[in-house]
Amino acid sequence: MTLQQMPKPQNGPKRVTILGSTGSIGCNTVELLAANPETYETIALTANSNVSLLAAQARQLGARLAVIAEPERYGELKAALSGTDIEVAAGKEALVDAATRSADWVMAAIVGAAGLAPTLAAIRYGGIVGLANKECLVCAGDLMLAEIRKSGATLLPVDSEHNAIFQVLDVDHVEAIEKITLTASGGPFRELSYKAMSKVTPKQAVAHPNWDMGAKISVDSATMMNKGLELIEAFYLFPVKKDQIDILVHPQSVIHSMVSYADGSVLAQLGMPDMRTPIAYALGWPERISAPSPRLDLGEIGQLTFEAPDSDRFPALRLARQSLQSGGGAPTILNAANEVAVAGFLAGKIGFLDIARVVEETLERLVAPELHTLEDVFEMDASARRHASELV
Repeated sequence: MTLQQMPKPQNGPKRVTILGSTGSIGCNTVELLAANPETYETIALTANSNVSLLAAQARQLGARLAVIAEPERYGELKAALSGTDIEVAAGKEALVDAATRSADWVMAAIVGAAGLAPTLAAIRYGGIVGLANKECLVCAGDLMLAEIRKSGATLLPVDSEHNAIFQVLDVDHVEAIEKITLTASGGPFRELSYKAMSKVTPKQAVAHPNWDMGAKISVDSATMMNKGLELIEAFYLFPVKKDQIDILVHPQSVIHSMVSYADGSVLAQLGMPDMRTPIAYALGWPERISAPSPRLDLGEIGQLTFEAPDSDRFPALRLARQSLQSGGGAPTILNAANEVAVAGFLAGKIGFLDIARVVEETLERLVAPELHTLEDVFEMDASARRHASELV
C-alpha cells in the first residue's frame, strides 16, 4: 500500500522541510520542531507573503533555506535574515527547489492549488511527505499516486480526519473494510436556516466553533466544501470504492473519523480538536512523539452527538460527490471554482450561498477530460478559474 511504506533507518536528526510554514498547520509544525531541537533539523521553510514570521521561524529553527513565494519580497526577506547563514530565495521555482532539498520528511501545507507543484516535487524526491494540502489529491489524485509508485515516496495524511483513518485502518486486511466515515463539525451554520445563510458575512463564516484555521479553510468548513474535498481525498488515500465513504456530522469534533469492518467492529480515533495531535503522529511515524495538545476528558464533555449532513442546505457535499463520480477533471474544476468563489465572498463580491452556485455553474459549463500530466491539471484549473471569475 502506497500510504504505508516503512521509512529508511534514521541516523541522526530527522531532516524536515515545511512548505507553508506561516499558515496554521505550518505554525503548529514549527512549534513541535522547536520543542524537539535534538530530534529534528530544519532544512527549508517556505511562505507565501508573510516575511516577518517566516524570518522569525527560520531564525528560531536554524533553517538552512527560507523561501518567499512572492518574488518582489526577496529583498525584504534578505534584509530580515541578514547576519545569518540562512540562504534566501523567492518565486515559484524556488518553492519547488525547496521541496527537493535533502529532507527526510516534508510537510506539504501550502493552501490550495498553489501547493501542487511543490508537493509533487517532494513526492518525486522520494522521502516522506506529510500531506496537509487536500487540493493536491483532489486536483491530481491519479497523477500524485502514480508518482508515489515511481519514486517510492511515503504519503502520510495530516488532515485530522484522514490521519484518524490512517491510525485505525487495518492495512493487512483491507478486504474486511466495509466503509470509512469522515466526521464533520457541521461548521458555524449547522443549525442556521437556508434563508438566514443568505445574510451570512465573511466575519461570521471565518469564526469556526472548534478549530483555529485560516480564512479560506474556515469558509470551506462553513459551506461544508472542506468535507466534500476530504471525501475526494479519502478515495485516493485509502483502499475503498467511491460508495464506501460516508460523512457524519459530529458537532463536538472529538471522534475524528471511523472505519467499519465486516465483523461489525467500528474503530475510531478520538482526541481534542487540536491539529498538533495529527501533525505529531505524522511527524513521528512510525513512532509516537509527545505533543502539547489538551487531553481528552470524556467525562467532562458528557455526550457525543451525531447527525446526517443536510445536502439541501449544504449543496457543496452533493457537488463534491458528483465530481468524484464523474472523475476526470471534474474534481479539479470543483476545487478551482471553489477557490475563486470563496475569494469573491471574502472580498464582498458575492453572498455566502453564491459560493456553491458559482461552483455548480462552472461544473455545468466545462467538459472534464482525463488529466494525464501536471500541465493538464494547470490548464483545467485555469479554465475553471476563468469561468468562475466571470460568474463572480
